[in-house]
Amino acid sequence: MEITLAGLLAHIDGDIIGDPHKMIRSASPFDAATGDDITFADSPKILKRVDKTTAGAVIVPRDFKALAGINLIRADKPRLAFARIMPLFFPAHKPPPKIAPGAVIGRHVRIGKDVFIGPHAVIGDNVVIGDGSAVHPGVVIGDGVNIGDDSEIFPNVTIYGDCRIGSRVIIHAGTVIGSHGFGFVADGDKHVKIPQVGIVVIDDDVEIGACNTIDRATFGKTWIKSGVKTDNHVHIAHNVVVGENSLIVAQVGIAGSTTIGRNVILAGQAGIVGHIVIGDRAIVGPQTGVTRSLADGVVVSGTPEMAHPLWLRAQQIIPRLPELKKRIADLEKRLEKMGSGK
Repeated sequence: MEITLAGLLAHIDGDIIGDPHKMIRSASPFDAATGDDITFADSPKILKRVDKTTAGAVIVPRDFKALAGINLIRADKPRLAFARIMPLFFPAHKPPPKIAPGAVIGRHVRIGKDVFIGPHAVIGDNVVIGDGSAVHPGVVIGDGVNIGDDSEIFPNVTIYGDCRIGSRVIIHAGTVIGSHGFGFVADGDKHVKIPQVGIVVIDDDVEIGACNTIDRATFGKTWIKSGVKTDNHVHIAHNVVVGENSLIVAQVGIAGSTTIGRNVILAGQAGIVGHIVIGDRAIVGPQTGVTRSLADGVVVSGTPEMAHPLWLRAQQIIPRLPELKKRIADLEKRLEKMGSGK
């Protein structure tokens, strides 16, 4: 791929400072960029070093001052602009359309145009796979599953029967969609399984990381709404609803029947109890245990959860607890002596 700086402006909103005819052949990180590369700088630490770069061009914030001899594109969000142009140099690769000889296809399956189905994939009965989608080797798709257009299911994913997958969805390797929700009722010392008869619905433009488990609903649906992105090793239990454009980072666990709002961030290893509501745009810090519903826009950390500024203050106190305990014990002794008149 070769494109001029002026040509890049067809893909991003920015202003060129320097040579608009400069030819760019790749995109690279700041410290690795050479004369044919474009890179970006958005942190104060990196921006201080722009004058030392050997990159062909640098995407910088709008208010960054011009530097002699360095080609710049000034943009409102340099990192976002860089992300938008990277696919020009590193286009996504999908395998060419075909059904591999080793694939097993059930009855009454509807396969759209330009679909790839890899070796040893197993497609159940009454499945629908939309145009341009890719089902990689070793994928198992249960009866009655519906997959939209331009979705990609990576190797060894399992999608249980009757689940619904939207368009432009990416599901990474090893993930299980629609396994039984963890529902049991006690009968003396034994546990009787509650049938899990619902489904999982994943809306358009969702990306599910590797080795996720998303349980089917007891009744109704576990629902992952449009634009949601999950990291690896995430567990989402039965009847959970995750709102639009939320981010769920690695090793998060969400218990059953909880509703996550829109544009929420759940940081790594956060644990969310069941039957609560997390408000829109809330942020849950790493390793936080959320035990109650949260209002829109709050930021919490710790276990049990507390306002993030309070948690920061508490973390400063914890290393001093042995010293504070000793001081309190000394004060108690002094007060006891004063009270006894000694």
